[in-house]
Amino acid sequence: MEGERIAVEVADGVAHVELARGDRFNAMDRDMFAAIGDGFRRLGADPEVRCILLSGRGRHFTAGLDLHYAASQFGPAGDAGRAAEARLRHIKWLQDAFSAVEEARVPVVAAIHGGCIGAGVDLASACDLRVASADAFFQVAEVDVAITADLGTLQRLSHLIPHGILRELAYTGRRMEAEEAARLGLVNVLAADRQGAIALGTELARTIAAKSPLAVAGAKMSLNYSRGRPVEEGLRHVALWNAGTLVSTDLEEAMRARLGKREAKFGPLDG
Repeated sequence: MEGERIAVEVADGVAHVELARGDRFNAMDRDMFAAIGDGFRRLGADPEVRCILLSGRGRHFTAGLDLHYAASQFGPAGDAGRAAEARLRHIKWLQDAFSAVEEARVPVVAAIHGGCIGAGVDLASACDLRVASADAFFQVAEVDVAITADLGTLQRLSHLIPHGILRELAYTGRRMEAEEAARLGLVNVLAADRQGAIALGTELARTIAAKSPLAVAGAKMSLNYSRGRPVEEGLRHVALWNAGTLVSTDLEEAMRARLGKREAKFGPLDG
């Protein structure tokens, strides 16, 4: 399933995950959700992986939810209550696939080109960093098919762009072009085209992969934990992390490398 919907290549500590349904604009069906969830859980636990690059094949990063798949989930049902319970479980399963991206212990860099539509915005919002091509655009398109976005956009994007802009996007379904996304901070850097975005994303991922994997994992954990919590609670959390991890060999290696004016070499995390 992973090979049919996503392609994965690991080199030099960076796992490149490509949405591989380019002939269908990377529209997300059940198999793709399963592949994303399973793939990111596996890569997030892989000791050889220190950063993940996510991109899409074909014309668009992703057109979002496969509407044929979506329609199959809302067919006639017998008991309305039981159907609602089953639908709730299914939505939670879909959410968990994208939460696996956010919960991967290593950072995830998205290289976005063309359309990033509907569920694509949910997916991009779950990534740590985003680079984009000049032709990229973002669209919270669920409202146009009478759905409330429910896979993370409304919860995560509010920490990335101004709240009023998010409400406008969610209520109107308008396109946010790459330049606006960069100006608002949703996109870290722009490239000329898809290949340029992937090249920039790869460079960024390799830079992260060269750092102490323990320090990077701690930073991601603390940032995710602190979101929506009081500052004091976040401070206590990161203090506990450092109290337990500052005895690592990474700290000694970083100090020796700096004093010796050489590149530090860090070992992998445990699997």
